[in-house]
Amino acid sequence: MSIHPLGALGLVLVAGLLMRLPIGFSMIVSGVAYLAVKGQDIGLVAEQICNGLYNSYVLLAVPLFVLAANLMNAGTVSERLFDFCRILVGRFRGGLAQVDILVSVVFSGMSGSAIADAAGPGLVTIRQMLKKPGYTPGFAGAVVVASATLGPMIPPSIPMVIYALVSGASVGALFLGGVVPGLLMALTMMATVAVIARRRDMPRDEPVPLREWPAVLWRGALPLSMPIVLLGGLYSGAFTPTEAAAVAALHALLLAGVVYRALSWRTLWGVLAESTRSSAVITLILAGSYVLNYAFTAEGVPQAMAQWVDALGLGRIGFLLMVNVLFLALGCFLDVSVLLLVFVPMLLPAVKALGIDLVHFGVLTVLNMMIGLITPPFGMLLFVTKALAGIPIGDMVREGRGFLLMLILLLLVITLFPPIVLWLPQMMGYVPAG
Repeated sequence: MSIHPLGALGLVLVAGLLMRLPIGFSMIVSGVAYLAVKGQDIGLVAEQICNGLYNSYVLLAVPLFVLAANLMNAGTVSERLFDFCRILVGRFRGGLAQVDILVSVVFSGMSGSAIADAAGPGLVTIRQMLKKPGYTPGFAGAVVVASATLGPMIPPSIPMVIYALVSGASVGALFLGGVVPGLLMALTMMATVAVIARRRDMPRDEPVPLREWPAVLWRGALPLSMPIVLLGGLYSGAFTPTEAAAVAALHALLLAGVVYRALSWRTLWGVLAESTRSSAVITLILAGSYVLNYAFTAEGVPQAMAQWVDALGLGRIGFLLMVNVLFLALGCFLDVSVLLLVFVPMLLPAVKALGIDLVHFGVLTVLNMMIGLITPPFGMLLFVTKALAGIPIGDMVREGRGFLLMLILLLLVITLFPPIVLWLPQMMGYVPAG
């Protein structure tokens, strides 16, 4: 009995995942299986990987943004931002939770990574919350994992760079498109905390003495310059998105190493090693995606998907709602990189046929995937926070239901009202599709 090449690809990919092989290896081996069954030269695997990786200038931004985030985490920036934000919102009821959300907003403008947000500022605020009465471990963990989703929404954003790589959308427009949704996410989270804090009569944080304000504000103000430099440089034409990533890494190195003097040579070596490991994982998945996308394109899967959507007669809103449901379900089980690199390319022909703007679709896609990061059973942020703080996942899931519901409602609003995403890019000269 013969097997279809795509069937062989799927079987090998699932088998690799069940055996817990690294996802990138599983994707590459499944691509080899496809070519073998198809009767094609398996050397095409190397050709697709090399052509994809070496022809992508934008891809260089990913390891540089990873390096910038790791430098910030190693350079006491999280602690300085925590003290800075305590002055602004610490006196509210449930103030430490509000501080965590505001810190995440600020740190998002420097890291572009949800995992970096949870591992840096998130760990700092969990430790502070657990010292105070009224904060349960589950609630502290739930606030941190929810606020960490802001990392890739507010520029810079590693997932948006990857989406731009596969879609051809403008990185700068994507960065700007994520600003308003990211701020709305933060506001809804702060409103959720306020309701919970009032209901539970949670404590207010101790005030920072007025005489300490100037020093605390100065210590925390310097990191705020990074998003200003990045967006200002991008839209003044001073540098490209890839060069912006290099500027971010240099800015973080100077801030952590020279200004704060928080980096020893040993620490710097550790940061470089960890950044290399993280970047290698992303690059391996990216390499595998080029092989799979070759197979899907050769078999006409994206075109068949576009024809199927057209036959359904869904229209723009119906299609986007269907995509939301699909990504919310897949996001519970699959890594963000896999969703961006494998599933998004299959949907792009339908997106373009329906006249949906690529920036709007990209921001929706990233928001969907951020919700997946905090959704059981395999939400990555839940596992990261459990590993770092020892908080049971079940407790975080139970305490985080309100945040999850608010994010899904916000996703629906952004789906129905594209100007929420497109207004700021349009103000800077972007012309949306449709």
